[in-house]
Amino acid sequence: MKNIILKILAALPALLLSSCVYEDLYPCPEGISLRFVYNYNMEYADAFSSRVDCLTLYVYDGNGKHVGTYTETGDVLRNEDYRMVIDLPEGSYKFVAYGGLACERHSFSVTSAPADDFSMEDVEVVMEHDNHTSDVQLHDLFWGMTDADVAYEEYSDAVIYMMKDTHDIRVILQQSDTGAEPLSIEDFDISITGMNNYHFLWDNSVSLDGPDMTYLPWTSGDGLDVGSAGGNNVSAAYAEFSLSRVMADSRAKLVIYSHKQQDTVVDIPLVQYLLLLKSEKYADMDSQEYLDREGRWNIVFLLNDYTWHDVDIIINDWTVRDNNIGLS
Repeated sequence: MKNIILKILAALPALLLSSCVYEDLYPCPEGISLRFVYNYNMEYADAFSSRVDCLTLYVYDGNGKHVGTYTETGDVLRNEDYRMVIDLPEGSYKFVAYGGLACERHSFSVTSAPADDFSMEDVEVVMEHDNHTSDVQLHDLFWGMTDADVAYEEYSDAVIYMMKDTHDIRVILQQSDTGAEPLSIEDFDISITGMNNYHFLWDNSVSLDGPDMTYLPWTSGDGLDVGSAGGNNVSAAYAEFSLSRVMADSRAKLVIYSHKQQDTVVDIPLVQYLLLLKSEKYADMDSQEYLDREGRWNIVFLLNDYTWHDVDIIINDWTVRDNNIGLS
């Protein structure tokens, strides 16, 4: 009998731990362990640890009511094994994540910080701008959302897949005539107009309320020497744009005005040209997914002096010939 009692006493600690019973009445640990993945790119490779430098997570209950906000801005995000672990009681939850909001340098902000009485649909994000004009390099914005359940006395695992909401376009003007006068970027005004893409709703869709945005280069220059096939150097100038999310149904135009000709020499539907370059191997990918995944384009205009006749347009190494690229 004494041996039986000793065996029962020896087993009690393990029994207590396995059933999570504590004399101090603290609740048993339970919650969520979240992994963040950014592979919504053309390489289909996870680049979260190298691209996202600050993280904001909004947590909502099963009815979509805000229950908590969590941020991370440290170097821990550079760890490929990073997980955000949150204590939450048993239940169903919705998680909305943003990369880029909590950084010291940021280009997007929420219209109102979520509070306890906020629903998920109340959260909106707006790009910073100057009277609907932007000529700065935007800090990247990422977004992702998932649903997950927290089980009783357990930590559940979940993954939030992120997408990137900022894009880059580099426009290069290159002389095809080696004997022509060198190009000067000061001779041109280059802009992207007609983009209503700076106001995001809770589900990352773009609100069409408000005026269109005009994007100007955040950096530009000239004096570049580009080697020609004959071994001679030709000049080039460039202008680089930083854009909010490029939408497939956008009315965006790339416009180039020449001060020498005192006229608009290029006025093309930007998105349609970008979509022309979608490779056939991505034939099953819809237009918006392609634009979201690609994210960066280089557009080269090969000029014959300043006349802009028979111009070749090269976009991401693909060539589009448009013999009527002159005035719109």
